[in-house]
Amino acid sequence: MTTEKKKKSKLKKILQYSFFTVLFLLIFLVSTPFIFKDKIVKMVVDGINKNINATLTYSDTDISLIKNFPKVSLEISDFAITTKEPFLGDTLFAAEKLMGTFKITTLFQNENKPIEIQSIAAENGQINILFNKENLGNYDIALKNEETNAEQSSFSMDINQYTVNNTRFTYFDESSKNKVILDSIYHTGSGNFAEDIFNLDTKSTTNLSLFINDVNYVNDVNVSLDAVLEIDLKNSKYTFKENKGFINQLALGFDGFVQLVDETQLYDITFKTPTSDFKNFLALLPKQYSGNLNGIKTSGNFDLNGFVKGTLSETTIPGFDITIASKNAMFKYDALPKSVEKITIDAKIINQTGFVKDTYVHLNNLTFKIDQDVFAANGSFANITTNPSVNLAAKGTINLANIGKVYPAPFKKQLEGILKADIVTQFDMDAIEKGNYERINNAGKITVSNFKYEGAAVANPFFIDKTSVTFNTKSIQLNEFNAKTGKSDIAINGKLDNFYGFIFKDQVLKGNFNLISDNFVVADFLADTENTTENKQEAPLKIPAFLDCTLNATAKNVTYDNLKLTNVSGIVVIKDEAVNLQNIKSDIFGGKIGFNGNVSTKEKTSKFAMDLNLQQLNIAESFSKLDMLKSIAPIAKTIEGKINSTIKVSGNLNEDMTPNLKTISGDLFGKLLSPKLNASNSKALSLLGDKVSFLDVSKLNLDGINAFLSFENGQVTVKPIPLKYSDVGIEIGGKHAFDNTMNYNIVFDVPVKYLGTEVTNLISKLSPKDANQIKSIPVKANLAGSFSNPSFTSDLKQATTNLINTLVAQQKQQLIDQGKDKLTNLINGGDAKKDTTKTTDLKETVNKKVKNTLQNLFKKKKDTAKKGN
Repeated sequence: MTTEKKKKSKLKKILQYSFFTVLFLLIFLVSTPFIFKDKIVKMVVDGINKNINATLTYSDTDISLIKNFPKVSLEISDFAITTKEPFLGDTLFAAEKLMGTFKITTLFQNENKPIEIQSIAAENGQINILFNKENLGNYDIALKNEETNAEQSSFSMDINQYTVNNTRFTYFDESSKNKVILDSIYHTGSGNFAEDIFNLDTKSTTNLSLFINDVNYVNDVNVSLDAVLEIDLKNSKYTFKENKGFINQLALGFDGFVQLVDETQLYDITFKTPTSDFKNFLALLPKQYSGNLNGIKTSGNFDLNGFVKGTLSETTIPGFDITIASKNAMFKYDALPKSVEKITIDAKIINQTGFVKDTYVHLNNLTFKIDQDVFAANGSFANITTNPSVNLAAKGTINLANIGKVYPAPFKKQLEGILKADIVTQFDMDAIEKGNYERINNAGKITVSNFKYEGAAVANPFFIDKTSVTFNTKSIQLNEFNAKTGKSDIAINGKLDNFYGFIFKDQVLKGNFNLISDNFVVADFLADTENTTENKQEAPLKIPAFLDCTLNATAKNVTYDNLKLTNVSGIVVIKDEAVNLQNIKSDIFGGKIGFNGNVSTKEKTSKFAMDLNLQQLNIAESFSKLDMLKSIAPIAKTIEGKINSTIKVSGNLNEDMTPNLKTISGDLFGKLLSPKLNASNSKALSLLGDKVSFLDVSKLNLDGINAFLSFENGQVTVKPIPLKYSDVGIEIGGKHAFDNTMNYNIVFDVPVKYLGTEVTNLISKLSPKDANQIKSIPVKANLAGSFSNPSFTSDLKQATTNLINTLVAQQKQQLIDQGKDKLTNLINGGDAKKDTTKTTDLKETVNKKVKNTLQNLFKKKKDTAKKGN
C-alpha cells in the first residue's frame, strides 16, 4: 500500500470516529434531559419543600443541556410560593419563569447530595413582604429545625450570576399603613460568590412609590443604580466602590457601607450630586415633564447632598440629613421665549433621633422671578408619621400665560390669567380629623383674573373674569367666581368646608354655594370626545364619592339638548355618590314644570327616581320632544291644548345618563285642558275615524278628561277613559308598549236613534216601559297592531244578536199579552192576517234590519263623505 493510500485510510478512520463521536454527543445532549428530568425536578422541589413551611406550585418544567452547555439548565413555569397561616393563601414569591443552572455532574449524583446552584434568574415575577397588626411577617417560612445545619442543606450555592427581570416588589405594614412599591425591577448581579470577599457587579432599574400612613409621598419615581459593591460575607458588610445612581435624570454618587449586625442593619452612607449645575434640579422631574435637558441654558448652582448614618431596627431608623440648595440660579429652554430667574432654594430633610416620627422638612426659602412677577414660599412639615403638622406661607404673582413660555408644560393650549396669592396656613392632621378648628390657623387670599383655558377637557375656551378665595380658620370662602364659556355664563359664591380633611385625610369635601346664570347651555360644559380613542372605552359617569355639597341655583335660560327652559330655580344636593334635586322649578313648553328626585351612581348601574308636576304644559310639544313622555303616551302628540299632570317615574340610567326606557316604571295622572285632536297626525286615530261612519274624531270632546296611566317593563296600561261625542258614549282603555305596539279596547254606547227609522219604529211599537229599556246599544271594538300600522275590528255580529234577542223577547211577551194579531199587524203595517207569523220569521226580519243599520255605522266611509268632512 502506498504512503498516499495509507494517509487517506487513516484520515477516513479519523473522520468516522469524529462523526460517531459528534453523533454520540448530540444524542447525549438531546436525550439526557428526558432521561434525568424527573430526577432533577424532584431534587429541586424536594430540596425547597424540606426547608420551607409554605406551599410550592408550578405548571411545567423544562431541562436542557444545550442552552448553557456544559451546564444543566432547568426552567420552571408559573412558579409560586404561597404562605400558610396567619397569611393563608398570600403570594410570597411568584415568577412566570424561574431558571437555574447546575453542574452536569448533578445528573449522576445521589439524590440526597446537595444541588450546586451556579446561576439563577426570574422573569415576570412578584415579591410581597407583609407585616400584620401583630407585627408578624409573611416571609418567615423557613422550617425551624435545630438539627439542620449548612452541611445538610439541600442546596449548595456556587452562584456567580443572578438576574431579575420585570419583577414587582411590595412591602406593606398593616399597623403603620406604610407601603413601599418597587415596580418593573430589572436587576443583574455577577461575582465570585465562592470567595469570602469579592466584588459584586450590579445593574438595577425600578420605579419607586412610597406611602407613609396611607399618604402617597413618592409616586412612580424612576430609580437606577450601576454599582460595584465589595461583599464581605464573613462580616455581612456591603461597601460602595465604583457607582452611579439616578433619581429620574438626577445623577448621584454614593460612598460608605451597609452592614448586617445580628437582627439590625448598620448604615454609614454619604451621597451628593457629581456636579453643582442647576440642570440637576430639572433632572429631578420625571422625564416626560422636564423636556429636553440638552436644549437648556442654566446658571447658578443646585446641590443635593447628605448622609444616612445609624441603625435600622424594629424601633429605629438611621438618622439622616439631606440638604437641597440653590442660590441666584436661572434656566431657559432654547425653544421657549422666556426664562425663570433669581431662583433660590433652601430646604432640609432631617432626622436626628432615629425615630421615624421625628422626621421633619424645612423649606426655608423658595423664590423665583418671571419677567417682573416674583413668587416666594416658605414653611415646614413635622411629625410626618404620627400627627403631621404643616406651616406654610406663600406670596406673589404669577402670569399664567408665562408658564408655557418658560417651561414645556403638558398643555396643548396656552393658559392665560393673573394669579395673586398672599396666604398663611398652619394646622395638624389630628385637628382636622377631630374638627378642632381652634388649632387650624388660615389667613390670606388668592385671586385669579382674566383666566383662559382651552383643552380637550372642555368643549369651548373657558374664561374666568375674576375669582377670589379667602382662607379662614374653619372654611375657605369663595367670594366670587364669574366665568363664561361658549354661550354660557355663571356666577358662583359660597364656602368650602373641610378642605384640608379632603386633601390630606381622604375625607368628604363639604360646601354650600349659590349659582346664578343668565344663559346656561349644558353642552358648553361637556367635552366633545366623540372621535377620541378614550371615548370608545369611556367608563360610565360616576358622581364623586368625596362630594357633600349643596348648590342653590337660579338661571334665566337653560338649554339641554333640544329643550329650552326658562326661569329655572332649585336646590341641588350632591352627597353619597348621588344628586338630590329639591324643589326644582322651570318654565317650559308654555307652562311650568316642578320636580323632586334623585340620581344615584353608587351601584354598578346608575338609577334615578323623579316626581314631576306639570302645569299648563303644551301637550303636543312636551310629549313629542321628551323621549320618555313620547314613549309613555305617543298618542298625546296629536292633541293640541294644555295638560296638568303628575308623574312618578324611576328606573335605570344608560352610560350617558339618559333613562333606559326598558327599565322605567311608575304612573302618570293627567287632566286635559281645552284639548283638540289633530287626527291626521296619527294613523291609529285616522283609521278609527275612517271605520266609524258617525264619528268625526277631531270633534271628540276631551276637555276636562282625566287620564291615568301606569307603566313597567316597557308596557303602558291605560285605565279606561270615558269620552263624549255628541250623545254617543265612548270608553277607551288598554295597553301599548315602548316598541310602538298597542292593544286598545273601545266601547261605543250607540243611541238607538242612530239605528235608522225602521229599527226605531220597531222599538216605538213596544210598550213605553219596554221601549225605555232600549236607549242605546253597546258595540265593542279593538284597535291593535302598532301606531304606525294599526288594525280595527268590532263585534257587530254580537251586538246585532244581543239587540235582536232583546227585541224578540219583548215582542214575545207582547204577543202573549196582546195576542197574535197585534204582532202580525206590527210587522206588516196593516190589518192582521189570518195566518200567524212564526217567531222565527219575526227574528229573521228584525235581524236583517238591525244588522244592515249597524253595518252602515261601522264600515269604511265613502269618498264623498270624506270630502264633505
